[in-house]
Amino acid sequence: MQVRKVNSSDYDVIIPLIDEWWAGRKMSDKLPRLFFSHFSNTSFVFEKQGEIIGFLIGFLSQEKENEAYIHFVGVHPNYRKMKIARQLYFEFFSKAKQHGRDTIRCITSPVNKGSIEYHTKMGFDIEESNFVVDGVSVFLEYDGPEQPRVLFVKKLKDL
Repeated sequence: MQVRKVNSSDYDVIIPLIDEWWAGRKMSDKLPRLFFSHFSNTSFVFEKQGEIIGFLIGFLSQEKENEAYIHFVGVHPNYRKMKIARQLYFEFFSKAKQHGRDTIRCITSPVNKGSIEYHTKMGFDIEESNFVVDGVSVFLEYDGPEQPRVLFVKKLKDL
């Protein structure tokens, strides 16, 4: 098993898998091809015997010189709980630190309880808002009408 940088041809492999990996939730439209073309230096895939079983798409903020952002992470359902996502996150954290970034941000939907639990276990803090859904702070209409999101932030320390 190995972690490597994403390349543009990985898009054609990953996109057909996304909705399946999310148990039929329509997610593939949230990951345009441009991420594979323009952020390959900070995005990674996890392979087992040449098969992609996990990926992380992230980038360095263009506006906030100390921040990096994780846009999308997925792990094949048969390989969850095997610390694949953790390895991908630490690869991204290391790359961010190499570029002088000390803050990582990401978001998830409040319906994605597994993601909320995972990020808090990974040391991400949930940003506070004026709205709470199921005991979790959410930003209403963050990604448009009826698109609430949970916002996470993590300060990098020594890895």
